[in-house]
Amino acid sequence: MTDDARQTPAPAPTTLGELRSTGATATPVKSELRANLLARLAAGEPSLPGIVGFEDTVVPEVERALLAGHDLVLLGERGQGKTRLIRTLVGLFDEWTPVLIGSELNEHPMAPVSVWAQRQVAEHGDATPVGWLHRSDRFGEKLATPDTSVGDLIGDVDPIKVAEGRTLGDPETVHYGLVPRTNRGIFSINELPDLAERIQVALLNVLEERDVQIRGYRVRLPLDLLLVASANPEDYTNRGRIITPLKDRFGAEVRTHYPLELADEIRLLHQEAQTSWGGVTTGTGSGGLDAPVVPEHLVEIVARFTRLVRESSHVDQRSGVSARFAIAGLETIAASAVRRAAVAGETQPVARVVDLPSIVPASRGKVEFADAGSDDDDDREVEVLEHLLRQATAQTFRARCAGFDLTGLQEHFTAGEVVESGELVPAAALLGQLGTIPKLAELLGRLGVPEGEQSAEQAAAAVEFALEGLYLTRRLAKDTDGSRTVYGA
Repeated sequence: MTDDARQTPAPAPTTLGELRSTGATATPVKSELRANLLARLAAGEPSLPGIVGFEDTVVPEVERALLAGHDLVLLGERGQGKTRLIRTLVGLFDEWTPVLIGSELNEHPMAPVSVWAQRQVAEHGDATPVGWLHRSDRFGEKLATPDTSVGDLIGDVDPIKVAEGRTLGDPETVHYGLVPRTNRGIFSINELPDLAERIQVALLNVLEERDVQIRGYRVRLPLDLLLVASANPEDYTNRGRIITPLKDRFGAEVRTHYPLELADEIRLLHQEAQTSWGGVTTGTGSGGLDAPVVPEHLVEIVARFTRLVRESSHVDQRSGVSARFAIAGLETIAASAVRRAAVAGETQPVARVVDLPSIVPASRGKVEFADAGSDDDDDREVEVLEHLLRQATAQTFRARCAGFDLTGLQEHFTAGEVVESGELVPAAALLGQLGTIPKLAELLGRLGVPEGEQSAEQAAAAVEFALEGLYLTRRLAKDTDGSRTVYGA
């Protein structure tokens, strides 16, 4: 969820008197975020680590909103990292903060807001017990759905407490919702337009007066929190809208976007895709597989493919193409390599060009096509994705192998020889059909494989990429039949 890493152990429990003796004060949430953000900026540290591609666009806008003490709404298509960005904000809190032990509202011992907390301090004075709350617990989140109620967000009368003998007017009969329970933290509402308009009204006081109203109770709870919402642009989501008074109360609106540069797309894939899980056992035997390797040129192909899909006229651009499309594709390629290694008896799974077609069926459901609907459209969608994947491969080949002499490899086919590959053809079998390959080490270096890592599996991945590039530039022919691929003159 949020940053769960405990960099330092929690301080020992203490009392209100001991806390006062340290000179501690109750710092408002937005002041705490502002101070820690300024400290990071002054030290030259990234303010929102792990956020890729927003450094010169979105991040400065978010920084200005935090420094101004504004609640904010992030607008952008799906899969642009809005939720990730919101969760990263929690890292700007102090690692540990004091709280009243037993408080439902995470109240600061020196600034109690509920009737219960005020009574605790009045009764126990300096002996009031104090605990510590980690910053990862100072985050609340709700996905807005049409069935979300005011009680879910703000609170409602607790019938059990009433049944215990308390009067209906007693503030302690209230069961607090998610927003009050995130007091002294960050509360996030994802897909805010999906929240019914009458429920959005309940948030007006939270954003402006910083308090809550529950079923006519005279409950004065001066909440201390940062409210952040996310939404798709209104011209895309027709399910609802953000009511005008609520939009007016957000201090900042920040537009997100997909990575603008190919390098950022690649960085994002390296950061998010799970392609190098640990060694995998192969059944009941003693053998196993090393962690899969996806060569850098295949990562680039997936990144280019994703960008081409986003730009395609066949794709509904209003819905966008999520970063999860690329991440799932890269993970599928790694899984395809592992499957081949397990079947063919290889110990080192290395992804190859032959694994690329597995992306299309796995990721097709992540793309909204324009005017989709019929069975013929289904076939057309597959053709579109396959065509764009070939384009991405050709672009990567030209970018990485421009000016590289592949005539030595191409000469293998002058006497009518062919090379057969496929998703289950092991590296040794592929290389064995070619014999000595001129300039192989130089080709591997061109594709970013360090000299000490130039294994047979890496060599097979490089050679297959070169063969595919020669085919795409019309210097070789290719015949594909199911999982079997044959290259020839």
